[in-house]
Amino acid sequence: MSNNLIDNLKLELNRVNSENDLMNLKSNYLGKKGEITKLAANIKNLSVEEKKEVGSKLNSLKKEAESLISEKFKSIKNEIINKKLESEKIDITLPQRESNLGSIHPITQILDEVLDIFEGYGFQIVEGPEIENDYYNFEALNIPQDHPARDMQDTFYLEDEKVLRTHTSPMQVRIMENNEPPIKIISPGKVYRCDSDVTHTPMFHQVEGLLVNNDISFSNLKSILSSFCSDFFGSNIKTRFRPSYFPFTEPSAELDIEWVNKSGEKKWMEVLGCGIVNPKVFEFAKYDLNEVSGFAFGMGIERLAMIKLGITDIRYFYQNDLKFLKQF
Repeated sequence: MSNNLIDNLKLELNRVNSENDLMNLKSNYLGKKGEITKLAANIKNLSVEEKKEVGSKLNSLKKEAESLISEKFKSIKNEIINKKLESEKIDITLPQRESNLGSIHPITQILDEVLDIFEGYGFQIVEGPEIENDYYNFEALNIPQDHPARDMQDTFYLEDEKVLRTHTSPMQVRIMENNEPPIKIISPGKVYRCDSDVTHTPMFHQVEGLLVNNDISFSNLKSILSSFCSDFFGSNIKTRFRPSYFPFTEPSAELDIEWVNKSGEKKWMEVLGCGIVNPKVFEFAKYDLNEVSGFAFGMGIERLAMIKLGITDIRYFYQNDLKFLKQF
Protein backbone atom coordinates (compact mmCIF):
# COMPACT_ATOMS: atom_id res chain seq x y z
CA MET A 1 0.00 0.00 0.00
CA SER A 2 2.83 2.40 0.82
CA ASN A 3 4.38 1.90 -2.62
CA ASN A 4 1.07 2.59 -4.35
CA LEU A 5 0.59 5.71 -2.28
CA ILE A 6 4.03 7.09 -3.20
CA ASP A 7 3.50 6.22 -6.86
CA ASN A 8 0.16 8.04 -6.83
CA LEU A 9 1.80 11.02 -5.13
CA LYS A 10 4.49 11.17 -7.81
CA LEU A 11 1.90 11.07 -10.59
CA GLU A 12 -0.09 13.87 -9.03
CA LEU A 13 3.06 15.94 -8.39
CA ASN A 14 3.86 15.77 -12.10
CA ARG A 15 0.53 17.42 -12.86
CA VAL A 16 0.96 20.22 -10.30
CA ASN A 17 2.06 23.61 -11.76
CA SER A 18 1.35 26.11 -8.98
CA GLU A 19 2.07 26.61 -5.30
CA ASN A 20 -1.64 26.65 -4.54
CA ASP A 21 -2.23 23.24 -6.18
CA LEU A 22 0.82 21.87 -4.38
CA MET A 23 -0.49 23.01 -0.99
CA ASN A 24 -3.81 21.28 -1.72
CA LEU A 25 -1.98 18.09 -2.68
CA LYS A 26 0.10 18.24 0.47
CA SER A 27 -3.08 18.55 2.51
CA ASN A 28 -4.51 15.47 0.74
CA TYR A 29 -1.56 13.35 1.86
CA LEU A 30 -0.15 14.94 5.02
CA GLY A 31 -3.05 17.00 6.35
CA LYS A 32 -5.27 16.07 9.30
CA LYS A 33 -7.51 14.08 6.96
CA GLY A 34 -4.78 13.10 4.53
CA GLU A 35 -4.02 9.60 3.27
CA ILE A 36 -0.91 9.09 5.40
CA THR A 37 -2.64 10.51 8.47
CA LYS A 38 -5.48 8.01 8.01
CA LEU A 39 -2.99 5.14 7.92
CA ALA A 40 -1.41 6.38 11.12
CA ALA A 41 -4.82 6.47 12.81
CA ASN A 42 -5.22 2.68 12.38
CA ILE A 43 -2.07 1.86 14.37
CA LYS A 44 -3.94 1.96 17.64
CA ASN A 45 -5.72 -1.26 16.72
CA LEU A 46 -2.48 -3.20 16.22
CA SER A 47 -0.39 -5.19 18.69
CA VAL A 48 2.75 -3.73 20.20
CA GLU A 49 5.05 -5.53 17.79
CA GLU A 50 2.94 -4.59 14.79
CA LYS A 51 2.85 -0.95 15.96
CA LYS A 52 6.65 -0.81 15.92
CA GLU A 53 6.87 -2.31 12.44
CA VAL A 54 4.01 -0.33 10.87
CA GLY A 55 4.97 2.87 12.69
CA SER A 56 8.52 2.67 11.31
CA LYS A 57 7.16 2.18 7.77
CA LEU A 58 4.71 5.08 8.15
CA ASN A 59 7.51 7.38 9.35
CA SER A 60 9.59 6.44 6.29
CA LEU A 61 6.53 6.95 4.08
CA LYS A 62 5.80 10.34 5.61
CA LYS A 63 9.44 11.50 5.21
CA GLU A 64 9.50 10.35 1.58
CA ALA A 65 6.22 12.16 0.87
CA GLU A 66 7.47 15.31 2.58
CA SER A 67 10.73 15.12 0.62
CA LEU A 68 8.91 14.74 -2.71
CA ILE A 69 6.57 17.62 -1.93
CA SER A 70 9.49 19.78 -0.75
CA GLU A 71 11.44 19.10 -3.96
CA LYS A 72 8.37 19.98 -6.02
CA PHE A 73 7.96 23.18 -4.05
CA LYS A 74 11.58 24.14 -4.78
CA SER A 75 11.06 23.29 -8.44
CA ILE A 76 8.01 25.54 -8.71
CA LYS A 77 9.82 28.36 -6.89
CA ASN A 78 12.81 28.13 -9.21
CA GLU A 79 10.54 28.11 -12.25
CA ILE A 80 8.79 31.26 -11.04
CA ILE A 81 12.13 32.98 -10.42
CA ASN A 82 13.50 31.93 -13.81
CA LYS A 83 10.41 33.22 -15.59
CA LYS A 84 10.73 36.55 -13.78
CA LEU A 85 14.43 36.81 -14.61
CA GLU A 86 13.71 35.96 -18.24
CA SER A 87 11.09 38.68 -18.50
CA GLU A 88 13.28 41.31 -16.80
CA LYS A 89 16.68 40.51 -18.24
CA ILE A 90 18.65 43.04 -20.31
CA ASP A 91 19.95 41.78 -23.62
CA ILE A 92 23.55 42.99 -23.48
CA THR A 93 24.11 41.74 -27.03
CA LEU A 94 22.07 44.68 -28.43
CA PRO A 95 24.12 47.54 -29.90
CA GLN A 96 24.51 50.52 -27.58
CA ARG A 97 22.58 53.69 -28.17
CA GLU A 98 24.40 56.17 -30.35
CA SER A 99 26.07 58.89 -28.29
CA ASN A 100 26.27 62.37 -29.73
CA LEU A 101 29.69 63.89 -29.22
CA GLY A 102 29.91 67.63 -28.78
CA SER A 103 31.85 69.85 -31.16
CA ILE A 104 33.46 73.27 -31.11
CA HIS A 105 30.95 76.09 -31.62
CA PRO A 106 31.38 77.90 -34.98
CA ILE A 107 32.02 81.22 -33.21
CA THR A 108 34.83 79.60 -31.21
CA GLN A 109 36.22 78.04 -34.39
CA ILE A 110 36.37 81.42 -36.14
CA LEU A 111 37.80 83.17 -33.05
CA ASP A 112 40.54 80.54 -32.73
CA GLU A 113 41.40 80.93 -36.41
CA VAL A 114 41.66 84.73 -36.10
CA LEU A 115 43.87 84.50 -33.01
CA ASP A 116 46.10 81.88 -34.64
CA ILE A 117 46.70 84.20 -37.61
CA PHE A 118 47.64 87.19 -35.46
CA GLU A 119 49.79 85.08 -33.15
CA GLY A 120 51.66 84.09 -36.31
CA TYR A 121 52.30 87.81 -36.91
CA GLY A 122 53.83 88.13 -33.45
CA PHE A 123 50.81 89.56 -31.57
CA GLN A 124 50.39 88.61 -27.91
CA ILE A 125 46.91 87.62 -26.68
CA VAL A 126 45.63 89.60 -23.66
CA GLU A 127 42.17 89.66 -22.10
CA GLY A 128 40.37 92.28 -20.04
CA PRO A 129 37.29 92.55 -17.79
CA GLU A 130 33.79 92.38 -19.23
CA ILE A 131 32.50 94.73 -16.52
CA GLU A 132 34.40 97.91 -17.29
CA ASN A 133 34.39 101.36 -15.73
CA ASP A 134 33.35 104.46 -17.64
CA TYR A 135 36.91 105.78 -17.73
CA TYR A 136 38.43 102.92 -19.72
CA ASN A 137 35.36 102.23 -21.85
CA PHE A 138 34.82 105.85 -22.87
CA GLU A 139 36.92 108.69 -21.43
CA ALA A 140 40.40 107.25 -21.94
CA LEU A 141 39.39 106.49 -25.54
CA ASN A 142 38.60 110.16 -26.21
CA ILE A 143 34.86 109.77 -25.58
CA PRO A 144 33.98 112.18 -22.72
CA GLN A 145 30.54 112.43 -21.12
CA ASP A 146 29.15 114.93 -23.65
CA HIS A 147 30.72 113.30 -26.71
CA PRO A 148 28.20 112.44 -29.46
CA ALA A 149 30.05 109.17 -30.09
CA ARG A 150 28.40 107.78 -26.95
CA ASP A 151 25.17 107.74 -28.90
CA MET A 152 26.79 105.35 -31.39
CA GLN A 153 26.81 102.62 -28.75
CA ASP A 154 23.68 101.53 -26.85
CA THR A 155 25.28 100.79 -23.50
CA PHE A 156 24.25 98.58 -20.58
CA TYR A 157 24.93 100.79 -17.54
CA LEU A 158 25.56 99.32 -14.07
CA GLU A 159 26.05 100.88 -10.63
CA ASP A 160 29.06 103.02 -9.59
CA GLU A 161 29.84 104.17 -13.13
CA LYS A 162 30.34 100.59 -14.29
CA VAL A 163 29.21 99.36 -17.69
CA LEU A 164 29.16 96.11 -19.62
CA ARG A 165 31.96 96.93 -22.03
CA THR A 166 30.71 97.97 -25.46
CA HIS A 167 33.98 97.04 -27.22
CA THR A 168 37.35 95.47 -26.42
CA SER A 169 39.12 98.82 -27.08
CA PRO A 170 39.54 99.58 -23.32
CA MET A 171 42.49 97.18 -23.41
CA GLN A 172 44.42 99.81 -25.42
CA VAL A 173 44.81 102.13 -22.44
CA ARG A 174 44.96 99.34 -19.84
CA ILE A 175 47.97 97.79 -21.59
CA MET A 176 49.74 101.09 -22.35
CA GLU A 177 49.36 102.32 -18.75
CA ASN A 178 51.49 99.46 -17.46
CA ASN A 179 53.83 98.75 -20.37
CA GLU A 180 56.37 100.65 -22.39
CA PRO A 181 56.59 100.32 -26.20
CA PRO A 182 56.93 98.26 -28.25
CA ILE A 183 53.41 96.86 -27.74
CA LYS A 184 51.85 94.32 -30.06
CA ILE A 185 48.68 92.79 -28.63
CA ILE A 186 45.43 91.18 -29.74
CA SER A 187 42.55 91.25 -27.23
CA PRO A 188 39.52 88.97 -27.74
CA GLY A 189 36.35 88.93 -25.66
CA LYS A 190 32.61 89.32 -25.28
CA VAL A 191 31.05 92.77 -25.61
CA TYR A 192 27.52 94.03 -24.92
CA ARG A 193 25.13 96.50 -26.55
CA CYS A 194 21.36 97.07 -26.33
CA ASP A 195 20.65 95.86 -29.84
CA SER A 196 18.99 92.81 -31.37
CA ASP A 197 18.04 91.96 -34.98
CA VAL A 198 19.23 89.69 -37.82
CA THR A 199 22.72 91.25 -37.75
CA HIS A 200 23.01 92.29 -34.07
CA THR A 201 22.77 90.53 -30.70
CA PRO A 202 22.98 92.02 -27.18
CA MET A 203 26.17 90.01 -26.64
CA PHE A 204 28.76 89.34 -29.30
CA HIS A 205 32.51 88.83 -29.69
CA GLN A 206 35.19 91.28 -30.74
CA VAL A 207 38.92 91.19 -31.28
CA GLU A 208 40.92 94.39 -30.68
CA GLY A 209 44.44 94.81 -32.07
CA LEU A 210 47.03 97.35 -31.02
CA LEU A 211 50.59 97.95 -32.24
CA VAL A 212 52.67 100.79 -30.76
CA ASN A 213 56.32 101.52 -31.56
CA ASN A 214 58.51 104.12 -33.22
CA ASP A 215 57.55 105.34 -36.70
CA ILE A 216 54.40 103.24 -37.13
CA SER A 217 52.42 104.45 -40.15
CA PHE A 218 49.19 103.71 -41.96
CA SER A 219 51.14 101.61 -44.45
CA ASN A 220 52.07 99.25 -41.60
CA LEU A 221 48.37 98.98 -40.71
CA LYS A 222 47.38 98.26 -44.33
CA SER A 223 50.07 95.62 -44.65
CA ILE A 224 49.01 93.72 -41.51
CA LEU A 225 45.27 93.81 -42.24
CA SER A 226 45.65 92.97 -45.94
CA SER A 227 47.74 89.96 -44.96
CA PHE A 228 45.07 88.95 -42.44
CA CYS A 229 42.31 89.08 -45.06
CA SER A 230 44.38 86.95 -47.44
CA ASP A 231 45.09 84.36 -44.72
CA PHE A 232 41.52 84.31 -43.43
CA PHE A 233 39.40 84.66 -46.59
CA GLY A 234 41.84 83.34 -49.19
CA SER A 235 44.71 84.75 -51.20
CA ASN A 236 42.43 85.97 -54.03
CA ILE A 237 40.40 88.28 -51.78
CA LYS A 238 40.23 91.94 -52.81
CA THR A 239 40.29 94.65 -50.13
CA ARG A 240 39.81 98.40 -49.91
CA PHE A 241 40.12 100.98 -47.14
CA ARG A 242 37.43 103.70 -46.80
CA PRO A 243 37.74 106.80 -44.63
CA SER A 244 35.64 106.56 -41.49
CA TYR A 245 35.45 107.97 -37.96
CA PHE A 246 36.34 106.54 -34.55
CA PRO A 247 37.11 108.77 -31.53
CA PHE A 248 40.19 106.77 -30.54
CA THR A 249 41.89 106.69 -33.97
CA GLU A 250 42.82 109.50 -36.38
CA PRO A 251 42.84 109.03 -39.32
CA SER A 252 40.29 106.20 -39.22
CA ALA A 253 39.14 103.75 -41.86
CA GLU A 254 36.90 100.78 -42.49
CA LEU A 255 38.22 97.77 -44.34
CA ASP A 256 35.96 96.23 -47.01
CA ILE A 257 36.33 92.97 -48.88
CA GLU A 258 34.87 92.08 -52.25
CA TRP A 259 32.50 89.22 -51.62
CA VAL A 260 30.39 87.04 -53.89
CA ASN A 261 26.92 86.45 -52.41
CA LYS A 262 24.73 83.37 -52.95
CA SER A 263 23.26 84.93 -56.09
CA GLY A 264 26.72 85.24 -57.61
CA GLU A 265 26.83 89.03 -57.27
CA LYS A 266 30.07 90.73 -56.27
CA LYS A 267 29.62 93.22 -53.43
CA TRP A 268 31.85 95.20 -51.10
CA MET A 269 31.34 94.29 -47.46
CA GLU A 270 32.79 96.00 -44.37
CA VAL A 271 34.62 93.60 -42.06
CA LEU A 272 36.49 95.77 -39.53
CA GLY A 273 37.37 99.27 -38.35
CA CYS A 274 40.90 100.59 -37.91
CA GLY A 275 43.12 103.65 -37.78
CA ILE A 276 46.16 105.38 -36.36
CA VAL A 277 45.96 105.72 -32.56
CA ASN A 278 44.63 109.17 -31.65
CA PRO A 279 47.20 111.34 -29.79
CA LYS A 280 44.52 111.95 -27.13
CA VAL A 281 44.65 108.24 -26.23
CA PHE A 282 48.45 108.39 -25.91
CA GLU A 283 48.01 111.33 -23.51
CA PHE A 284 45.79 109.21 -21.23
CA ALA A 285 48.47 106.50 -21.33
CA LYS A 286 51.16 109.19 -20.60
CA TYR A 287 53.17 108.33 -23.69
CA ASP A 288 55.49 110.87 -25.32
CA LEU A 289 53.75 111.85 -28.56
CA ASN A 290 57.11 112.71 -30.14
CA GLU A 291 58.48 109.25 -29.47
CA VAL A 292 55.68 106.80 -30.33
CA SER A 293 52.98 106.11 -32.86
CA GLY A 294 50.72 103.18 -33.46
CA PHE A 295 47.63 101.71 -35.00
CA ALA A 296 44.56 99.91 -33.69
CA PHE A 297 41.82 97.83 -35.25
CA GLY A 298 38.73 95.98 -34.14
CA MET A 299 36.57 93.31 -35.73
CA GLY A 300 33.38 91.43 -34.83
CA ILE A 301 33.81 87.65 -34.80
CA GLU A 302 30.13 86.99 -35.55
CA ARG A 303 30.36 89.17 -38.66
CA LEU A 304 33.42 87.30 -39.88
CA ALA A 305 31.69 83.99 -39.19
CA MET A 306 28.55 85.05 -41.07
CA ILE A 307 30.61 86.05 -44.11
CA LYS A 308 32.87 83.02 -44.14
CA LEU A 309 30.19 80.43 -43.29
CA GLY A 310 27.35 81.96 -45.32
CA ILE A 311 25.05 82.63 -42.33
CA THR A 312 22.23 85.12 -42.98
CA ASP A 313 20.95 85.61 -39.42
CA ILE A 314 23.32 86.17 -36.49
CA ARG A 315 20.72 84.78 -34.07
CA TYR A 316 21.28 81.26 -35.44
CA PHE A 317 24.55 81.13 -33.50
CA TYR A 318 22.75 81.32 -30.15
CA GLN A 319 19.57 79.27 -30.65
CA ASN A 320 21.26 75.96 -29.71
CA ASP A 321 19.76 74.27 -32.77
CA LEU A 322 21.75 71.03 -33.20
CA LYS A 323 20.81 70.77 -36.88
CA PHE A 324 22.46 74.15 -37.42
CA LEU A 325 25.51 73.51 -35.22
CA LYS A 326 26.24 70.06 -36.67
CA GLN A 327 26.99 71.69 -40.03
CA PHE A 328 30.21 73.03 -38.57
